[in-house]
Amino acid sequence: MPTFQTILLACAATTTALMAGLFYAYFCSVNPGLHRLSDTEYLTAMQSINRAILNPIFFISFIGTPILLPMATWFHYGNPVSLRFWFLLTATLIYLFGVLGVTIAGNIPLNEALDSFSIQKASMDEIAAQRVKFEAPWNTWNTIRTVASVVALVFVIMACISPKAD
Repeated sequence: MPTFQTILLACAATTTALMAGLFYAYFCSVNPGLHRLSDTEYLTAMQSINRAILNPIFFISFIGTPILLPMATWFHYGNPVSLRFWFLLTATLIYLFGVLGVTIAGNIPLNEALDSFSIQKASMDEIAAQRVKFEAPWNTWNTIRTVASVVALVFVIMACISPKAD
């Protein structure tokens, strides 16, 4: 019978993997595909995506990961301190700063600015300028959180396969 610790670790691993997969999918397919669109099409698509992603299924993983990773870390702390704990602590810190922090400080403000931009009322020059203000910075922040989430996932996987205590 799996212990609470094991179930918690499995849940943290799952939500971390889901978020890493989401950011990776954007990095290697969604963003390059959107880049091929005209300025108006691009901004319209990003507004639609940014609104659609704010749903309960997304929030379970997005909010679940920064809750579950620290909890799993805490529940794997012991005397002596295990390698599993250190892997989880590293994953937690990378995720909190490199994913959650980057999203809060970088992507969300860009999303909010784009959401308040009226494409219908804007000139073509304003639309082009809005895309320049949004696309490259958003993709840069997304690249950072993609790398951070994948690295955090690697540490979670290492924790899953490492001995419980040294």
